Amino acid sequence: MSQDATVNAAEIARLVDVGRAAVSNWRRRHEDFPQPIAGTTSSPLFSLREVEDWLRRNGKPYEVSLADRVWQRLRLGDDLSLGDRVAATGRFLLSLTPRAEIDRPELDDPDTARLLIRLAEQRGPAAAFEFVCARYAETHSRRLALTSPDLATLMVTLTDAGRGTVLDPACGLGTLLMTAPSARRLGQDIDPTRASITESRLRLHTVDARIAPADTLLDDHLATELADAVVCDPPFNERSWGHAHLTADPRWQYGIPPRSESELAWVQHCLARLRPAGHAAVLMPPAAAGRRAGRRIRANLLRAGALRAVVTLAAPAVDLWLLRRPHPGDTPPSHLMLMAAEGDDPTDVLTAWRRFDTGRHDDLPPGAAALPVVDLLDETVDVGPTSHRLGRHHQNLGARFHSALDQLRALTLAAPTLTPTPTPDHPPPTPTTLGELARAGLVTIRTAPTRLTTGTGREPVLTATDLAEGGPPSDRAEWQPGCVRVDTGDVVAGLGAVRVVDTPAILAPPLTRYRVDPDQIDPHFLAGVLLAATARHLPGASRVDPRRAQVPRLPIEEQRAYGRVVLRLLQLQDQARQAAELGRTLVRLGVDGLLEGSLRPGEPGEADGAGPPGEGS
Repeated sequence: MSQDATVNAAEIARLVDVGRAAVSNWRRRHEDFPQPIAGTTSSPLFSLREVEDWLRRNGKPYEVSLADRVWQRLRLGDDLSLGDRVAATGRFLLSLTPRAEIDRPELDDPDTARLLIRLAEQRGPAAAFEFVCARYAETHSRRLALTSPDLATLMVTLTDAGRGTVLDPACGLGTLLMTAPSARRLGQDIDPTRASITESRLRLHTVDARIAPADTLLDDHLATELADAVVCDPPFNERSWGHAHLTADPRWQYGIPPRSESELAWVQHCLARLRPAGHAAVLMPPAAAGRRAGRRIRANLLRAGALRAVVTLAAPAVDLWLLRRPHPGDTPPSHLMLMAAEGDDPTDVLTAWRRFDTGRHDDLPPGAAALPVVDLLDETVDVGPTSHRLGRHHQNLGARFHSALDQLRALTLAAPTLTPTPTPDHPPPTPTTLGELARAGLVTIRTAPTRLTTGTGREPVLTATDLAEGGPPSDRAEWQPGCVRVDTGDVVAGLGAVRVVDTPAILAPPLTRYRVDPDQIDPHFLAGVLLAATARHLPGASRVDPRRAQVPRLPIEEQRAYGRVVLRLLQLQDQARQAAELGRTLVRLGVDGLLEGSLRPGEPGEADGAGPPGEGS
């Protein structure tokens, strides 16, 4: 085991109180910046000792807190076993509490133990472990599927999990259980490390909890327990969930889940562990609302009144199913609430559910509707909100139309100010070529490989579509030989589009990276040069050679002035594209609103041809 503590780029930035882009610039501009000693190409780890030495030599003030030093000690060793070390930390901190019921475990590193004791004295054992868990989640964010705090709060509130017992049968690191204010909390997770971390978190907060490390569907350790509320963010699209071994399981009251419908197994498990009249909130992939294989189970859930609402969330793009275990002999409800939530504010979802649950079906907020169950029991039994024209019958399209119109007006008003002035008699600067700059070492040019296997992997991939639309990397891949990585401040060009990127990624073909020395070449100035070279390229002519692009010889300060204008021009291009998209949305909403009655043709002289949004507008 290496005894040299490590830090990643984000942690270095945190030490010096700068942005990650500054750390990236230091790595590019300073040959003596420490080289990575561990980690991956996309997430390198540096020696904390070497980084501290470099910061001192370069006069950059920094501070390594006691908590950060604890974390760096925990990072020593194999990164794959980091979770085990975090779990051991939880048990160690638990032994420091006044009412500890366990003996103090031995940690592999005595220095870590001494630092943990000091941190517990400084912050308290519970707060110390929450810090460690937060850093662990941040470090392994790609391996850990974590429920966001806002979504956890929404799920807990919808199920009224503040009373009695709450259960999370796929508890992970315990986000949902930590959010619930219930007196007693039950959890289970297939990963013993995650289960141990969750148990320590809860017990450090003096919560009455029982957490089982086992496969919930195949080996339910909590089968004798019933909960007043269930919250669950289960794994999606699992094929090896135990279908062949569970065909006669008593939990399948609404039908045997097909092999491809593991999510419907989780739904029925949650219902089976509820007391009558208890509610469950389960996150589901949107496809589960309409897949043909699950049609019979969805129909039975509707007929029994077990499925009460389906909400499509904007971020993350998942559906939230709200379920209720019926009392024997209950009359099933006649309506199901469907809602397509906009944005990440949970207020509208809570408002819609409370109104629907109290029978105010005609008073739901925009985006929500109460649909008769009998209308949904057709050949598809599709309960996906986006599959139903909620807007045509239930949303105020007039309000949405005027909202889009206001956005278009705001976009026009926000167009960047451009400052170039005409200089017809001004002689052009002496040019050089991009190839000459590359030979001088001021620009390095790398083109993506002709083939890149994408679709899965840990590395974000910037595609040609992302570049053209100004969006973030939209694909994933594993690092492959010949891959080209881009970092903040690199210029990327391809298929007529040029950008200065602000997000690290791998390049997809046919994109090319231009990396500059920012003290000699302004990246936005170079982006303008490449845009000009692309604009001059005639369709049908031979392929443009960017190395022959003419680059005016200008001092760096003048380049930066030109670059600021290029940046505004690119912003204007993005806003023009957004305006075009809003224009298409306005046409669709306008036509739908006129046909549905939320909009009316304006009287002669009325602005926009429609009055303000409202009833009968």
